Amino acid sequence: MASSLVIVYHRQPYEEHSEDGKTVLKENKSPNGIVPALKGFIGQVDRASWVAWKKSPAGKLPKFERRITVNDSYGSYEVVRLPLTPEQINQFYHVVSKEALWPILNSFPSLYSTENCQWAVFREVNRLFAEAACAEAAPGAVIWVHDYNLWLVPGMVRQMRPDVKIAFFHHTPFPAPDVFNILPWRDEILASLLDCDLVGFHVPRYARNFAALVQSLRKVEHLVERKVYPELQATGTALSEPVTPVSITVGGRRVRVDAFPIGTHADLIRSTVQKPDNLARVAHIRREMGGQTVIVSIGRVDYAKGTREMLLAFERLLVRRPELHGKVRLLVTAVAAADGMRVYKRAQQAIEQLVGRINGHHGSLTWTPILLSTTPLTFEETLSYYRAADICWITPLRDGLNLVAKEFIAAHVNESGVLVLSEFAGAAVELQDAVLVNPYSLSQMDDAIDRALDMPPQEQRERMQRMDALISRYDITHWTGHVLELFAQLRAE
Repeated sequence: MASSLVIVYHRQPYEEHSEDGKTVLKENKSPNGIVPALKGFIGQVDRASWVAWKKSPAGKLPKFERRITVNDSYGSYEVVRLPLTPEQINQFYHVVSKEALWPILNSFPSLYSTENCQWAVFREVNRLFAEAACAEAAPGAVIWVHDYNLWLVPGMVRQMRPDVKIAFFHHTPFPAPDVFNILPWRDEILASLLDCDLVGFHVPRYARNFAALVQSLRKVEHLVERKVYPELQATGTALSEPVTPVSITVGGRRVRVDAFPIGTHADLIRSTVQKPDNLARVAHIRREMGGQTVIVSIGRVDYAKGTREMLLAFERLLVRRPELHGKVRLLVTAVAAADGMRVYKRAQQAIEQLVGRINGHHGSLTWTPILLSTTPLTFEETLSYYRAADICWITPLRDGLNLVAKEFIAAHVNESGVLVLSEFAGAAVELQDAVLVNPYSLSQMDDAIDRALDMPPQEQRERMQRMDALISRYDITHWTGHVLELFAQLRAE
């Protein structure tokens, strides 16, 4: 049977574990993130399919079934696993996506490189995804494509299946036209996106950048805009926008544009963190900290995440306020990148060296200022550290949204706490009660952490309560409903 909704995303919708020599599929440990959010749509449609890739040796038949049926708590759905060779994976994901496209998306053109890129391989992998999606789609189905490494899929699907509706969602930032247009493949990418029926983004700024890109490379016949929802009007900050595009018409064809940030499982986070085992873990963490002020920063190794800049700000804090020695501790999780990510390996080495330097210069035999982990925590461990922390310091140089900020708020269950958040994270347009900061400014970073450390408990609670109310209203269920309504409108056209 064909599917009414086909989700196209490079990751498989489960985790693979080896038990007794056999591969066992298990649901993702964390209910947050892109995969669980997308799986929430499976139970909302008659039949769903998911297209992903799986590593397979070159020149040999895959040692796995290409198509399987999965039954889990989200429902029953089909998974099509495309066998990609190590060479294809390297070019598609490690080289073209991360060395050429990722720096441009995050507005770091100085890090952009096409030296090792084989665009033909990238295009071929996109074609494999497109063919698989078309084979799964029922007449008039919605094919929902996710993220920049599948930018070419919509154009290919449109040629193969003109009857389907095509939606695309960017989980990343989207740069201004003068940065995007650095890409030598800009026309091919844009032509594919203009074959969509719907192009989605987290926040209005990225949607406006997309519309501006279209205007820079195409003759636009009609552009419809509306005022930004009040909840997303963070006037005076880096990503502020008063209006956002709703549709854009090029060559007689109208493309809908949507900007709506994904939510988190706020209720699930609250109930999880309040389980007896997790409350005991929180108490243990606090005892280990010995009454120190605990600052937590959870993320992964990536130059766009601003970990280096945050560590330098913490070092300046220890120099500027020596009375805090022995009274404050920074817990940093910077999950190491997968093998093959050369630029991330360099970033990881820089982080580890900087942490070593700060601990060596400012620590003592009885006090280590920074605790660093490059291995991921479990979902419940992460929530426990959020709950135990006094401050969450999330200051990326660029970020599509950042769910960590929302998770921290939910984990505190309306208690005191301070969120220090970069203006360049998409979530900043929603979380206006955070201590918003420009991470490129040394003085603003210094002022922000000082403000967080010195904020009175009553002000902390008031800010956290307002943010908690917002993330509860605009949670993952609300986002799912919003997207499903858009899909219904597409089918009705």
